[in-house]
Amino acid sequence: MMKESKIILDRDYQIGKVDERLFSSFIEHLGRSVYGGIYQPDCPYSDKKGFNTQVLRLVRDLKVSMVRYPGGNFVSGFNWEDGIGPKEKRPRRLELAWKSIETNQFGLHEFVDWAKEADVGVMMAVNLGTRGVDAARNLLEYCNHDGGTYYSELRKRNGSERPFGIKLWCLGNEMDGPWQIGHKTADEYGRLVNETAKVMKTVDPSVEVVACGSSNSDMPTFGSWESTVLSHAYDAIDYLSLHQYYRNDDDDPASFLSSSTTMDRFIGSVISTCDYVKTLKRTDKKIYLSFDEWNVWFHSNVQDKKIPDWSEAPALLEDIYDAEDALVVGTLLITLLRHVDRVKVACLAQLVNVIAPIMTEKDGKAWLQTIAYPFLHASLYGRGVSLMPVTKCETYGCSRYADVPYLDCAAVYHPEDGSVTVFAVNKSIDAPMELSLDLRSFGKYGITGHTVLDCADLHATNGPEKITVKPFEEKPDGSLKTVLRPASWNVLQLREHP
Repeated sequence: MMKESKIILDRDYQIGKVDERLFSSFIEHLGRSVYGGIYQPDCPYSDKKGFNTQVLRLVRDLKVSMVRYPGGNFVSGFNWEDGIGPKEKRPRRLELAWKSIETNQFGLHEFVDWAKEADVGVMMAVNLGTRGVDAARNLLEYCNHDGGTYYSELRKRNGSERPFGIKLWCLGNEMDGPWQIGHKTADEYGRLVNETAKVMKTVDPSVEVVACGSSNSDMPTFGSWESTVLSHAYDAIDYLSLHQYYRNDDDDPASFLSSSTTMDRFIGSVISTCDYVKTLKRTDKKIYLSFDEWNVWFHSNVQDKKIPDWSEAPALLEDIYDAEDALVVGTLLITLLRHVDRVKVACLAQLVNVIAPIMTEKDGKAWLQTIAYPFLHASLYGRGVSLMPVTKCETYGCSRYADVPYLDCAAVYHPEDGSVTVFAVNKSIDAPMELSLDLRSFGKYGITGHTVLDCADLHATNGPEKITVKPFEEKPDGSLKTVLRPASWNVLQLREHP
């Protein structure tokens, strides 16, 4: 039976400008993300620097804005000095976070070079687990200072005359988590991040810093962690991080498709906590959010337990995503677009091989997973001004929530040409949905393009040889009505229509 829905949009009802960093990703020294992923010197597709050119092409195609590096849990036990200088002199280390061998053949200079080739910005993480203020300021001096000092001259001797100019820095990673090397209490971390941020901004006043929020919304310290850390470091930081992964362990599509409700409430709670501390501080400064780890992650949990410890680049966290996962990723992107007034940075975790939209084979051949398509569409058409949609639709109940809307949607206005893009997910597994659009302040607009990712077969996957889930174009008719297929991701392009 056809479901009915409606979206009302007004040019003046704006959430805010979409920060291009909302379409960022994440690369960690974990599994085959680096070795066998972005860096594969022995494959037929590698360039003279050892970068996989097929991966580079796909990263550019996805228009990834920025990449967070080098972790993740990895960074909390990492000495950045291990990854600079002549490769033959770099130490092999026991990497404790993922119980692997780190060869350090790919380090800071290689990543900065790769980022330039991929046309992405760099979001650099510093170790506040086993290290602290001194290592952070030295790394920043190495990266950003012009010259004439020990670390800036060391950078030059290592082959980079010009500074890297990295402007966004993560101060540690998931420091609230007992699994984290150097795990700290909120008071311990709050004091440390405050002092680290102050020193880094003395070295380079132009940088922005991200403090660790909760590792997920189910942490027992969630809320109190944010409040305590901000009580120490509010004046010194610019962003607070959020991390969350979404699962379907129980094979319950209805609940899995409600993941965007969980993300929405998580963001709202963190915003409330930030503003509570703002009130206590009696300041006009606003803390923004960096959702710098998000994705679906659960498929590889069983197989990863079979992988032996202390191997080089083991095939860890290699989830193979299906159409259902793509739908969920689409709803999460929609949720981020509806919070652009406070969420300025978001990183799909991760980029290559490790819970990733891009996979590589042993010979270096690279291909896209299902989750790449919603990210691609949002990255291509989601840059502009996010509008506040008023929606009307039916709801459903599931094990998590009582009233989940069947329709998830976001809308982006593009002032340069006056067009509007609507992203819409029909979460009904078995019923199509008639969608009516009311663009009351836009004049005579109509749908001029409708891209559909049909996910009716929830368990359809992609592969290196054949794409089984792909978008296709419907012929536009210029109306303000369309039908959303069951279990589908939709991109509607609207322009003034004769």
